[in-house]
Amino acid sequence: MSIQLHDYLKIAEKEKDLPKVIAYNRIDGPGSSLDLAEFQESFWRMPDTLKPDLNITDETSKWAPENDPACKWTMNLPRTVGITIDTGTKIEAYPFDPDLIGVKSVEYKTEVIAAPGDVFPVSQNWLLKIMEIFNIKGVMFVLKNLREGIQSSGLGGSSTATIGVCILANELAGRPFNKMQLISMASRIEQGFGVSITGTQEQSNVIFGGVTDYVWFPWGRPGYPSTGYGDSVRFELLPPENYALLESRTAIFHSGHPRMSSEVNLTWRNALSTEVGYKLHSKKMKVAYNFREGLRLKKWDHVLNSIDEYRKIRTKLCEGYMEESRDILEYAQSNNCTAFPLGAGGGGGVLLFSPEPEFLEKLREDLKGLYREIPFKIRSKGHEIINI
Repeated sequence: MSIQLHDYLKIAEKEKDLPKVIAYNRIDGPGSSLDLAEFQESFWRMPDTLKPDLNITDETSKWAPENDPACKWTMNLPRTVGITIDTGTKIEAYPFDPDLIGVKSVEYKTEVIAAPGDVFPVSQNWLLKIMEIFNIKGVMFVLKNLREGIQSSGLGGSSTATIGVCILANELAGRPFNKMQLISMASRIEQGFGVSITGTQEQSNVIFGGVTDYVWFPWGRPGYPSTGYGDSVRFELLPPENYALLESRTAIFHSGHPRMSSEVNLTWRNALSTEVGYKLHSKKMKVAYNFREGLRLKKWDHVLNSIDEYRKIRTKLCEGYMEESRDILEYAQSNNCTAFPLGAGGGGGVLLFSPEPEFLEKLREDLKGLYREIPFKIRSKGHEIINI
């Protein structure tokens, strides 16, 4: 039997207490694209240190970093570091026709409506299909970006919206799914419906948040109960009291040339099946680990070097990745900084980094008036649930 939300939402609307979720974007970096299923599956190998104690039930003996804060056993595993920032999407549930469900995007000026059971699998219905999965009706989800004009910015916007809809629908339906299932649902629906080539990084960071290192386990953690959807082992690299140290060394500017990421992700994915491409991709795990350690130890020169090395590997695999960002990179390098196009689009948002905050301030002055800055603060949580 469907969960009828119309009457409940009418009361909530009258009391100005409509249920909503705010889902936050992320900054990626070295390790991004290793969250795609093909990359996880291609490069995952059982670490030797896990083999002797697969049957130990105490999780801390295998996964926690108390005895090995560097987590060296993860060095050659696919990983991504996510940094949650205060841009993103607000998703609000409004009362709607009791027999229908709908999704409306304020930013993109789109609206799709259907009766539960009649949502056919095409890309424009991907969020509506999620609502249908939860067997809810009488509700319209309205999506609005927290900051205007930064669509296709490489900050994981579509994935943020997708997992945000999953979270809100799950709350309204009484939480039938756990966190890892929601991550899998968002990733598989988005890719399966042809919205984007996506992995689990953006979705994971909306669920967990902070400055977090994700080590990917495509079939779940060995010897540990799993949902069957894959898993990650997560490590906090910087506590909130140290966020200002990273914020003072990073900036995001928009290149002004947003472009869909699917074609670049497809090029990278296709390169896995070539000898040259596979060897280039196989270098990414070590670079991503060095990025992780640079952040954890606050060795900012290591952070810069890993960003440079990862960007060079990506560019060799797909030269078009840098098409719209070369000028920003030149400005950055002339100021002892570096640049990293966010996401896979090659346009949109570009991360700027410098080990020395004063160099970054000089770069800001050079870019002022040429490119739009996207100001941000780092957040410890990936989402907020309100009025539920």
